[in-house]
Amino acid sequence: MTSLRTAPAAAGGTPLRTGMILAIVLVSYFMIVLDNSIIFTGLPRIRAELQLSPAGLAWAQNAYTLVFGGLLLLGARTGDLLGRRRVFSVGLVIFGVASLLVGTAPNGAWIIAARALQGIGAAIVAPTSLALLTSAFPAGPERTRATAAYGTTAGLGASLGLVVGGALASWVSWRAGFFINVPIALAMLLLARRYLPATRPASGRFDLVGALASTLGMGAFVYGIIQGGERGWGDPLTIWPIVVGVLVIALFVVDQHRAAQPIMPLRLFASAERSGAAVARLLFAGTMIAFFFFTTQFFQEVYGWTPLQAGLGFLPMTVVQFAVSLLVPGLSRRIGGAPLIGAGLGLVLAGMVGISLITADVPFVVGVVGPLVLLGAGQGLTFGPLTSAGVAGALPEDAGAASGLVNTAHQLGSTLGVAVLTAVAAGATTSTQRVVDAYRGGAVMLAVAVAVVLVAVLPAQIRARRAAAEA
Repeated sequence: MTSLRTAPAAAGGTPLRTGMILAIVLVSYFMIVLDNSIIFTGLPRIRAELQLSPAGLAWAQNAYTLVFGGLLLLGARTGDLLGRRRVFSVGLVIFGVASLLVGTAPNGAWIIAARALQGIGAAIVAPTSLALLTSAFPAGPERTRATAAYGTTAGLGASLGLVVGGALASWVSWRAGFFINVPIALAMLLLARRYLPATRPASGRFDLVGALASTLGMGAFVYGIIQGGERGWGDPLTIWPIVVGVLVIALFVVDQHRAAQPIMPLRLFASAERSGAAVARLLFAGTMIAFFFFTTQFFQEVYGWTPLQAGLGFLPMTVVQFAVSLLVPGLSRRIGGAPLIGAGLGLVLAGMVGISLITADVPFVVGVVGPLVLLGAGQGLTFGPLTSAGVAGALPEDAGAASGLVNTAHQLGSTLGVAVLTAVAAGATTSTQRVVDAYRGGAVMLAVAVAVVLVAVLPAQIRARRAAAEA
């Protein structure tokens, strides 16, 4: 198979061009991540306006998650084979059109279908954007800075989505949060055609069995997880999709071992650093998206806040996260990424334990601000180095697949976290106890993530740094 060739970018391009490549990728990815959380603060108004049942309201979010998670690997492989700039542009078009359809939704069926279409666009844009970044910037300080910015975007997009969603839901309409995607997608599409490096399509073919197995297996597994959060883990509609998903994913692994041109090369998992980063990201993303989900409800149900106030409540975390993330590239060069990941996850764990002590009588400033600051600092340290570890050492022709692995771990984690922690909190009798139970479950997930980093990612990075020093 002919390797994918990329037009000169960071290695030989002008500062304006490399800056524009980074800006296009980050803004596009920010838009995708933003839409994963912008809907949270507007859910009560969406339910009232469209007269949705609780199940219908859940599917307004889950349709996006299900399709996004199920198609990620296929989206990544499509970019590798057909040319990343071309596929990236198609993804932007789909996402922009779908956002317009969500904003004009007259009923529940319409918004659920439009959210699913958004998921298709997101499954193309997310892995392709990271692949464009890693192929455009050479390994070293430039790529470290770029991937740190990409990782930071994931965290900021999730938290700012709550602020933006709350503000628009209070001042304008919940629909405005989706309408703003349309001009952003159009602008990024025009800039992509001018500034992104063109990649020649690879002289290969799609692994049809692998593409179908990954999509159906991931889709069934994600569907089962969603049903577990809604119906309970013993329900047949939970058990059977998960069983079928696992079996089809097993078929996918066998196919990838045999396929000449796999959609997900198994050699990616030969690296303990990449594999450990994927597991840690799954647990970390799952905890944080569930934290946003439950905390937004706590602010509105227990404190009686408006959607805008609930969104603004996350500002202490967002501001600290942004400030800390600015220090990450320099710290990564001096001490390596793994210590930052471990320290960052440790801070997030401390923040989660701290906020799990909250009661309905404890004021926001006393009981919530301190943990939010810890969570923000931890996220700022973690996201960038964790993204870098997820694509570390991947071959140029595997850039799309490695990016797909990073985004699949993030998306599966987001779905798994909400579903599992919803089930953990299902027995609570009050809104406060429900949130506290979810926080405690999240703390357990984070503790496992820290252990994975210490056992897999840190030793792998130490070996790599020693080998580089001896070379």
